Amino acid sequence: MQGKIVKGIAGFYYVHTAVGQVECKAKGIFRKEKIKPLVGDNVEIELVDEPELIGNIIGILPRSNALIRPAAANIDQALVIFAITRPSPNYNLLDRFLITMEKQGLPSVICFNKKDIAGDKELMELKDAYGKCGYQVLFVSGAAKEGMEEIRQCLQSKTTVVAGPSGVGKSTIINSLCPKANMEIGEISRKIGRGKHTTRHAQLFALSDDTFIMDTPGFTSLNLMNMEKEELKECYPEFASYEKECRFVGCSHISEPECGVKSALAQGAVSRVRYENYTVLFEELKNRKKY
Repeated sequence: MQGKIVKGIAGFYYVHTAVGQVECKAKGIFRKEKIKPLVGDNVEIELVDEPELIGNIIGILPRSNALIRPAAANIDQALVIFAITRPSPNYNLLDRFLITMEKQGLPSVICFNKKDIAGDKELMELKDAYGKCGYQVLFVSGAAKEGMEEIRQCLQSKTTVVAGPSGVGKSTIINSLCPKANMEIGEISRKIGRGKHTTRHAQLFALSDDTFIMDTPGFTSLNLMNMEKEELKECYPEFASYEKECRFVGCSHISEPECGVKSALAQGAVSRVRYENYTVLFEELKNRKKY
């Protein structure tokens, strides 16, 4: 029998199959070969107690990818969720999330939540900042269940990792899409305006037999120190179409003259918020200490 690992806790793996969720242990050969099953793995299992749905994982099917953070396999895309307000979006952190996904080869959809309590000014600022960045951008309200069908269409027939900081409404959106998830919803800390960490481990939820979403623990910061400054521009997809106008091959789009990206910025074709984040992150990578 085949299935997909949807949760792994303390050596037990829970596998979504046609007959239900089977609790499995991994055969010793995986430890011997130093192969660890990951959430998202498509696996072969044998049932050892059919009535109780208990079995063993006997094989891991070839992976299309394996992510380091979160530790997961066969992920098709990322749904990066930030709040429009309460808390206000941290653009630098949002770009770190997008860069992290780009580095792992994952396409991203940006989802701005809490549309129901946001003003026109906040919506316009976000549309101006991220409307030209090359990503699909959604404005939704998990609490009011507004825009959920649009999200469903984006998720259809894919395995999607849901990412974003705590307190932005990820759990509310997941509960709306998949009520049986019954996830704990964290309260926003009034003192710091951020959410408590409510998700303890990576877990897949089945929206249908071929559609899964994975929630991940809330992040407070994302370290990009494992990449070179020259790689950073590749993680800004909106730069690509203007690079042919750059005078110098390998232009960093920082201080070089006759730069196509900076010309596009001056003309309003590239988001100033995104470009300013790019320069900040470029300097951060440039000035890091190498050991």
